[in-house]
Amino acid sequence: MKLATLKDGSRDGRLVVVSRDLGRCVCARAIAASLQQAVDAWATCAPRLQALYRLLEEGRAPGVQPFDPRQAMAPLPRAYQWCDASAFLNHGTLMQKAFNLDPIDGAEHTPLMYQGAGDDFYGGRDDVRLPSEAQGIDFEGEFVVLVDDVPLGCSAAQAAGHIQLVLQVNDVSLRALAPREMQTGFGFLQAKPSSSFAPVAVTPDELGAAWVDGRVQLPLHVQRNGEWFGHPHGGEMNFSFGQLIAHAALTRRLGAGTLVGSGTVSNKDRSVGSACIAERRAIEMIEHGSPRTAFLHFGERVHMDVIGLDGQSVFGAIDQHVVQSDE
Repeated sequence: MKLATLKDGSRDGRLVVVSRDLGRCVCARAIAASLQQAVDAWATCAPRLQALYRLLEEGRAPGVQPFDPRQAMAPLPRAYQWCDASAFLNHGTLMQKAFNLDPIDGAEHTPLMYQGAGDDFYGGRDDVRLPSEAQGIDFEGEFVVLVDDVPLGCSAAQAAGHIQLVLQVNDVSLRALAPREMQTGFGFLQAKPSSSFAPVAVTPDELGAAWVDGRVQLPLHVQRNGEWFGHPHGGEMNFSFGQLIAHAALTRRLGAGTLVGSGTVSNKDRSVGSACIAERRAIEMIEHGSPRTAFLHFGERVHMDVIGLDGQSVFGAIDQHVVQSDE
C-alpha cells in the first residue's frame, strides 16, 4: 500500500491512503489520524489500512479525492529518531581519494551512521529554506526505511522483519560547515538542516521484484534545474537495510517510527552520474585536479524521482526550489 500525509494546519498532518498510480487518495482518519499513530499500533492498523487500499484500488472506497502532491507533507512530518548511514562505499571512496583522506578503518565491515534531526522535515514540493549560499548547499538523494519497534541487539535478519515502509529523501547538506563538525568527532549538527521527503511512503511489497535483499533495486533519477544529474542504482548498497537497522540497534531499542537512511546513492560506474553535488565535485577533482560544479544557489530547482518496474513513479517526485530563509 501507499501512504501520505496531507497538510491540515497541524504538525502531524492528516494520514491518507494513496492509489498505486498516485492519482487518488482517501482519508484514513477513522483508522489513525497520523502516520505516527498508525506505526505505534502497526499490528492493528496495517491490516485496516491495507483493506482501505484495496477498496481504493477497486473503486469502492468512500470519500475519494484527487491526490495533490503539492499538499503533501513528509509522510512522517517529524520523527522521534532519524539515523542516516553511508551504505554506498563508493561514495566514501571517491571522497577519500579526492581529498587525500585516510580510509576509515573497518568501514567495509561496520556501517557508518550518524543521528540526524528528525523534528522538522520538508514535504517533497516545499521550498528548502536556508540562511546562506556560502554554507555550500547540496542535495543528497537517498532511500529510507521506517521501522516498527526494534528490540535491542537484534540480528540483521530479525531487523529486516521490522521494516514496514520505504521512502525516498533529499538529505540536504551544507558542505562548508561539515569539515569542522567532522573534525570535532561529535558529528553533524549545523551541516545537516531539515531534509525533504518524497510525498508517498510505500510498503516493501509495492516494490515487487525491485525489493531484494533489503535494497531498492531501482535507479534514483536526479535533475538540477531540469537537467540530468544522475541516475545511480539503489541495488549497489554495500549494507542492506537489515544490516543498518541492526547496527543502530546494537546497544539500544529503536522506537516505532524510527527512520534509517541509506546515505547517498552511489555507483562505481561513473556514467550513471551522481546523487549529490559533492560526489560530482570529487570526481572532477580526481579527473581534472579541481572541482568545476558549483553548489546550489538560491532559486535553483532539485528534482528526484524513482520509476518502478511498472513504469510509474513509486514515491512521487521531490520537486523543490532552494530559497533564502526569511526567518
